[in-house]
Amino acid sequence: MNSKHRKTLTSIFTDPANGNMAWREIESLLVALGCRLVEGKGSSITFERDGVRATFHRPHPDKAALRYRVKGAREFLTQLRIKL
Repeated sequence: MNSKHRKTLTSIFTDPANGNMAWREIESLLVALGCRLVEGKGSSITFERDGVRATFHRPHPDKAALRYRVKGAREFLTQLRIKL
């Protein structure tokens, strides 16, 4: 995990959730943490690690991850026992 990933991790766990974060940064962090990325139909994307799964929809046409996506990523990271 590089410094950019650490910054993204800090942003995800900051309260209130940042609704203006780029979704690609969250995807990059999850892949760097060892999550397997599975493309679904349309904008659906699933991340899996250690038997824990989370499904999201990539934002479009805007690239910003809205607050509910950031909170969902936070919950997924918490289930994986990843903390700041």
